[in-house]
Amino acid sequence: MLLQLNGIGKFFPGVKALDGVRFELLPGEVHALCGENGAGKSTLMNILTGNFPPDTGEIRLRDEPVQLTGPAHAASLGIAIVYQQLSLVDTLSVAENIFANQQPRNRWGIIRSRALRDQTQALLNQLGMGDLLPSTLVGNLTPGQKQMVEIAKALCKNPQILILDEPTASITNRETGVLFGIIRQLKAEGKSVIYISHRLAEIFQIADRVTVLKDGRYQGTRPITQVTSQDLIRLMVGRDLETNLPKGIPGREELLRTEKLSGPGFAEVNLTLHRGEILGLAGLVGAGRSEIAQTLFGYRPKWEGKVFLKGQELRVSHPADAIRAGIGYLPEERKSQGLFPDQSITDNVIAAALRAAAPGGWFDHQHAVELSRGYQRQLRIASPDVARATVQLSGGNQQKVVLARWLLVDPEVLIVDEPTHGIDVGAKAEIHALLLELAKKGKGIILISSELPELLALSHRILVVREGRISGELSGDRITEEEVLALATA
Repeated sequence: MLLQLNGIGKFFPGVKALDGVRFELLPGEVHALCGENGAGKSTLMNILTGNFPPDTGEIRLRDEPVQLTGPAHAASLGIAIVYQQLSLVDTLSVAENIFANQQPRNRWGIIRSRALRDQTQALLNQLGMGDLLPSTLVGNLTPGQKQMVEIAKALCKNPQILILDEPTASITNRETGVLFGIIRQLKAEGKSVIYISHRLAEIFQIADRVTVLKDGRYQGTRPITQVTSQDLIRLMVGRDLETNLPKGIPGREELLRTEKLSGPGFAEVNLTLHRGEILGLAGLVGAGRSEIAQTLFGYRPKWEGKVFLKGQELRVSHPADAIRAGIGYLPEERKSQGLFPDQSITDNVIAAALRAAAPGGWFDHQHAVELSRGYQRQLRIASPDVARATVQLSGGNQQKVVLARWLLVDPEVLIVDEPTHGIDVGAKAEIHALLLELAKKGKGIILISSELPELLALSHRILVVREGRISGELSGDRITEEEVLALATA
């Protein structure tokens, strides 16, 4: 046995994060770890990487008990992790990020720049990113490129145990294929991988065994050949999830229209959104979908073209203009663009609608608390109270906080960019049902998603974006994965 975690418990104020959890890892194994957001997966991995000490239980590595004193100690024992929340520094180069604190040096301690560049280039080539220069600033990379750099940062340590936490949430299918090839190579070398993902199809594609956690407790371990997706869902959420929810019929009233809209990363976009409609924007990562959304919301400048809201030309130069006009935007990067991480749930929920917390003209903190508690109950945000800082929540619960903000604002048009990015199947089903319910109430929704099943399940129509332009529109029976991919890649 390479690794054993026995009876692991971890307690935070007001929260029992882990309660008697066990986990085993064999040499040369890919072992998936599943569970809803808040189930304890990240806490368990933080214990394994030395970030948190366990309050109870034992860690055994190669049949010897170990007490991890910190991340450096875990790394020295051959344990590396790729976090869901990236740990890169935007102002440093790709090479400086990958080899942080372990740059090749000469006998006088001076960094060997050529060796640093060559070693970085070799890792980039291995990850199918040979066209990326080691000297490129990380701040200039796309989210997918940043994720691959994070993976390279872990691989450079040549770990015996590699932990991957939602590694494919921001990368393309091609990059996912490259990553899976590397995982299989690590297996062939006798190394082991702990694979954490909410994408069950990936788990069945790459894992040998799967362990499920729920509410901080161990639910069981199964060979992947002996379970189905529904088996895992029942273990994770304790119930079967309702699928194939009815979309409803959109109205004919035009809510939003653009005429030859152009901006950074896209050109001459014509789209129309009707009341009660979910309009999908499909395309490869980097095709320009998010840039279109951010320009509509005033986050990016408009270069050319016109935008009309309910028949009136709209001039938006700042997100505040868009919010006043009745447009909301849930961004792809919730950590950097959607949340105030050190602020409370209450502060985040009311951030775009302070007047809602001032019924008498003056800000009423208790009223704000009651508003946020209502959305906490409605969206099932897992937290002991609404005073908790959002940074302490799981990714799925953070996403629900951002959604609660826009439910309070109640915009006519809601743009959602990767709304289920990195969240569990239960929370994903809840968000899908919420978006469909908003559409039935007459809201217009623009849905951007890299998950084709999500787009197909929710969208009344789909516009496909390729290289910054609309390459086609799909509706009715033409909304298929094959049609979307053909228009996205032709």
